[in-house]
Amino acid sequence: MCLAVPGRVLEIEERDATRMAKVDFGGVVKDVCLEYVPDMRVGDYAIVHVGFALQRLDEESAKQTLELFENLGVLEEEFGDAWAKAARDAGADHPAAVDADEEEQR
Repeated sequence: MCLAVPGRVLEIEERDATRMAKVDFGGVVKDVCLEYVPDMRVGDYAIVHVGFALQRLDEESAKQTLELFENLGVLEEEFGDAWAKAARDAGADHPAAVDADEEEQR
């Protein structure tokens, strides 16, 4: 699934005549192109799709969306290790899966 995910701009630089940023998506940091929203500043939140910032977003909306995506598991699906997720989905032993099983038994 490809989502437009909100992220917070950590740093901005010019690379090969392209305005780029390091963007934090709830703990996952990726490089993002800022050419579509050239007025973005460090600390701003943007909606990002396939590596391009598309629009500025207010902090409260960004945090609510990140929390919702995290609760739904889509952040892991978008940014997580696909092999680890496949192993967990197949029922392979994993500390988080064990913790969840223990929690259900309580």
